[in-house]
Amino acid sequence: MKEITEKILQDTIRIRPKNSFKGTYGKIALIGGNQNYGGAIIMSTLGAVYSGVGLTTTITDPSNQSSLHSWLPEAMFMSYNDCENMKSLITKMDVINVGSGLGTDESSLHILQTVFRTVSPTQILIIDGSAIDLIASNNLKLPNTHIIFTPHQMEWQKLSGIKLVDQNEKTNLTAYKKFFQKRGAIVVVKSDRTQVLTPDGAFINTVGTPAQATGGMGDTLAGIIGGFVAQFADTEKAVLAAVYAHSAIADKLAKKQYVVLPHQISEALPKFMKKHEA
Repeated sequence: MKEITEKILQDTIRIRPKNSFKGTYGKIALIGGNQNYGGAIIMSTLGAVYSGVGLTTTITDPSNQSSLHSWLPEAMFMSYNDCENMKSLITKMDVINVGSGLGTDESSLHILQTVFRTVSPTQILIIDGSAIDLIASNNLKLPNTHIIFTPHQMEWQKLSGIKLVDQNEKTNLTAYKKFFQKRGAIVVVKSDRTQVLTPDGAFINTVGTPAQATGGMGDTLAGIIGGFVAQFADTEKAVLAAVYAHSAIADKLAKKQYVVLPHQISEALPKFMKKHEA
């Protein structure tokens, strides 16, 4: 596997042109966060907003609206119970991120199926968290669009059929080639050394810390990935840069604290990106 190093940042993060506006940096919708797991979609939204995406809309349970706007006045809100408006909004997005805190009940399945029926081949769909469980348990057919999966190791077990104890660089790559390569999907297998599997090659992250082992870390990464792929033209490089940035920031924070909280990574992201723009 090729290593993901700091060089990917200079290859991806661009100095913003003077004549740019919010539409220049993409539009993302993040869908998830039921009544019990609102924090997940808020952390994912934090990752997207702090990455610099132009317009962000969070489609979630109405119980999360106040908390969302308390954390992020920059993010717009829509109820995921408003099916028709949700479908209309999705068609206008560059990136759709679905699954963080969505849940796995019948209502969650209906929301995911609605997303799958609505996305177009020109859009990027990030599938995270509960959405991966729903796909695996219901044998859902994937939509015809650009897909990025962001499973942790247990979710990857459900997607690939590889038991956790048997997951390694070789078995993961074999499963990717069998199930996902032909359709052009990118798979980010989150672990202590995250692997990124793409149609053009397999990559392994070179940074990261045990201080990241806390809830919400993957939700945050999914949001950052969404923000990067919305802004930067090369999708593969954007994913690799997001993975590296997420862990590199954590490494720096971990030098002075025992645990790194996911929202701290998001808050540090703008300064980090400024340092590495080219």
